[in-house]
Amino acid sequence: MTAQLYWTEYAWLNGIVEPGVVIATADTGHITTVRPGVAEPPVGAVTLRGLTLPGLANAHSHAFHRALRGAAQIGGGTFWTWRSGMYDLAGRLTPENYLALATAVYAEMAMAGVTCVGEFHYVHHNQDGTPYREPNAMGEALIAAAAAAGIRITLLDTCYLSSGFGQPVTAQQRRFSDGTAERWAERAAGLRPGTHARIGAAIHSVRAVPTDALGTVAGWAAERRAPLHLHLSEQPGENEDCQRAHGRTPARLLADHGVLGPSTTAVHATHLTDEDIELIGRSDTRVCVCPTTERDLADGIGPAARLRAAGSPLCLGSDSHAVIDLLEEARALELDERLRSRARGHFTAGQLMRAAAEHGHAALGWPEAGRIEPGWLADLTTVALDSVRTAGPPRELALEAAVFAATNADVRHTVVGGRHIVRDGEHQLVHEVPSRLHRAIRALRDGD
Repeated sequence: MTAQLYWTEYAWLNGIVEPGVVIATADTGHITTVRPGVAEPPVGAVTLRGLTLPGLANAHSHAFHRALRGAAQIGGGTFWTWRSGMYDLAGRLTPENYLALATAVYAEMAMAGVTCVGEFHYVHHNQDGTPYREPNAMGEALIAAAAAAGIRITLLDTCYLSSGFGQPVTAQQRRFSDGTAERWAERAAGLRPGTHARIGAAIHSVRAVPTDALGTVAGWAAERRAPLHLHLSEQPGENEDCQRAHGRTPARLLADHGVLGPSTTAVHATHLTDEDIELIGRSDTRVCVCPTTERDLADGIGPAARLRAAGSPLCLGSDSHAVIDLLEEARALELDERLRSRARGHFTAGQLMRAAAEHGHAALGWPEAGRIEPGWLADLTTVALDSVRTAGPPRELALEAAVFAATNADVRHTVVGGRHIVRDGEHQLVHEVPSRLHRAIRALRDGD
């Protein structure tokens, strides 16, 4: 990396939209200076026209799900029928085709302003469940894909041991499982972080990880001070099965086994009791909401506003990638709550942006990212203010225009660690991203 000087037409600083902001970066990838009120670009500065925001964090991704976009919109069904098609796709993955697909998907994320992704990774082994010669070949393919696309990644290596409470994995799930939590921990310990990559842990769900294995996964993460993520109460059926098996809700079960806490992020958390909300909030457990996937799969609307009020920091993910648009995920927190309550004003634009940036990075183990301040990572996203969606509002409402009207198509620039990854809407490292996506998805679906 080299030191760089940027001049932003507008930037969101400390909750205020400031005009004419100079942002200087060091060769370490950090911001050294932020100076507002500079009317014209200094000599040698790169100009970022529009509203510059902190880089966005996609805190929950399954990269291979991107290949289901469009194909999963035929007919009816539920999450469980959708899952059948997803398993078929997972069975076609190899380290080689996953590298090609994930590189294109992460490039799409960069073009949508995402500077860091949390990859919830559970496709570990060969199709028959036997390990690859390199046990982490699939995870390393994802780390390499993020590097090729120029973004940061937290690989959330996922423990997956059961098809349901007390049930062995199915034939389709064999490649997800290490057999025991101890063998999962041994394999995951072989993953190595890098300058763009950090390693975290994940409990797939309480139905997929038996209670006697929860402590092993949580302990592995705690020893490394690594983030711990898990799917929680995405479906009512999971709650009902947990009640039958353990006489308590998934959130209560996790609390009883010491899994909840400030280093833990619960994904979805859609179907919660009042006690669940109190347990999650009181423990400072983070919650990652994925509104576009939750509505695409007819999962329901989660109690995001109540969770925040209870003390749980919120972040956002695109999960199955029905769309990759963190601005849409952000405004959906407010708009979905309006549908439920028939009232407006649950989240401000600033609160939604913090969920999309600062809180997401913290959930992924990058607490030094998500603000435009000296000492923080120089990760920036610039949204156009002159498109048909964003033109018109006064400068002081630029953030509201971006959060409530802009889309991924309005992202003009993405900077990661001071490096200009997307310039004027064009990815600088991965060329012809739509064609790359088309080829990777076709090869995966056709088995080439």
